[in-house]
Amino acid sequence: MKLYTDLTPWYDVIDPHEDHADEGVVFHAAFHRVVTPSPKTLLELGSGAGHNAFHLKAHYHCTLTDISERMLELSRSLNPQCEHVLGDMRTMRLGRTFDVIVAHDGIVYMTTREQLRAAIETAYVHLRPGGAAIFAPDGVRDDFSDSSELLECTRGDRAMRGVQWTWDPDPSDETVQTDYAFVLRHGTETTVAHDVHIAGMFWRTTWLELLADVGFKTELIDRPLGDGSYDRVFLALK
Repeated sequence: MKLYTDLTPWYDVIDPHEDHADEGVVFHAAFHRVVTPSPKTLLELGSGAGHNAFHLKAHYHCTLTDISERMLELSRSLNPQCEHVLGDMRTMRLGRTFDVIVAHDGIVYMTTREQLRAAIETAYVHLRPGGAAIFAPDGVRDDFSDSSELLECTRGDRAMRGVQWTWDPDPSDETVQTDYAFVLRHGTETTVAHDVHIAGMFWRTTWLELLADVGFKTELIDRPLGDGSYDRVFLALK
């Protein structure tokens, strides 16, 4: 996926960290509602460029993990006070536990139930008893429909215009496809890029069954999407 390799230098233009501020408020409030004593340590699985941690690091000592070293490099520049670890959320074992865990949209790259369960198990073994994890996939099969979105951002002499189109080539399986088309301008130079992402799209009941099977007790919480609407994500208690 070019977004995490060749296009990584453009990531802060394609997905500005400012867009994650409202989520950070909701996640922090949810953790403090259900975890006692007040949580102090946070592990993020699939932390990417650190845009969620940017809004959470004021409240927690954050350990950020990702499978892409290039994305971790971006996060180190944005969040130098956080610990960064290269690792795969399906198999990583750090040998310690945390008060709270976030698995944001990186978890959508679990494209089979076996992979999703493995990532949930990673969260469970890294969570202290009484801790909580938030799993925030881009969507669930119950609510899915083909969609497209226009993208636009300018930072200094860099600008991006693009489209994100999510559709389902095979409704009988548990994956969907997102096509990105970007026009990228740096100064007076313009390039065009196309990127394809395959993501898991599971029924809400599948999520709840896997979470319960691993050992979590789960509730749904509302997450703001930045346009005045909300979706529902999973708050899982150990």
